[in-house]
Amino acid sequence: METIIENYKTGIVVDASLKTAFDSICNPDAWWGNIEGPANHTGDEFIYRPGDTWVHFKVIEMLPEQKIVWYVTDCHLPFVKDLKEWKDTTLVWNLKTTHAGTEIDFEHIGLAPGIECYDGCVNGWNFYIRESLKALISEGKGMPGNRQKN
Repeated sequence: METIIENYKTGIVVDASLKTAFDSICNPDAWWGNIEGPANHTGDEFIYRPGDTWVHFKVIEMLPEQKIVWYVTDCHLPFVKDLKEWKDTTLVWNLKTTHAGTEIDFEHIGLAPGIECYDGCVNGWNFYIRESLKALISEGKGMPGNRQKN
């Protein structure tokens, strides 16, 4: 019997154009913070570096106003035993227009219950996507680096 792994998923609906939402996701420094490098085109590489933590991403797919895929090529997560826990994980953004606005669905493939950082990482993603990214798209200003501890 095959075990089904439930990766972390979340989504938001914003009252903004696909272009505004897409461009905002492609500017992670404005909603996540601590970003070095571009995330605007397939092949771009960027690093998320808050303090001693770092995560190196490569943009492996980009369909304008539809889909963005980031692949974690390497990482150093000093807050968990397995410093490479995110290595070889994939972050997928899908965008579409609905009657309610622009819908953004996010999945972090490889971030699943049972890995050490799951709860903390879920709390982080929930804030950065549902609060900070949503504010950037809707109000023009995100809250990078401002995650409150739960």
